[in-house]
Amino acid sequence: MAIGLDVETPPEPENPEEYDYEKCPFYGELSVRGQILEGTVISTDMDKTVVVEREYDVAVPKYDRQMKRRSRIPAHVPGVLEPLSVGDTVKIAETRPLSKTKSHVVVEVTEEATAEDIAALTRQAEPDRELSSSDVTEGAEEEAVEGDQ
Repeated sequence: MAIGLDVETPPEPENPEEYDYEKCPFYGELSVRGQILEGTVISTDMDKTVVVEREYDVAVPKYDRQMKRRSRIPAHVPGVLEPLSVGDTVKIAETRPLSKTKSHVVVEVTEEATAEDIAALTRQAEPDRELSSSDVTEGAEEEAVEGDQ
């Protein structure tokens, strides 16, 4: 409850001399204010940053239906919560602007990803099997035999 939210405080950093206290809501000076959102981590390619995707419904009054929308929010990952992986469900909180695109910080990992979640998120289809030179020559021989008949 150190940051004013109902989240569990992670253990203290292992290297206090090297830790970035300026951007840590738990052990540093970063204040948490505004919205608290929950979403799924879809990218961990950047250093100390994850991209969290939220999916929500929007009412379309003309058709009296709901439409799905999604938003991608870059969020800072404090060193005490690393490492995160793609597919984790996290809770992020709004803070002051940390960079050009980051105004949120990860405050809790609510659910860790399973192998099935990761496969669904990455949507990796099997690549087309490339033909080897032996496959090409076998096909040519078969066509030559059929042509002789």
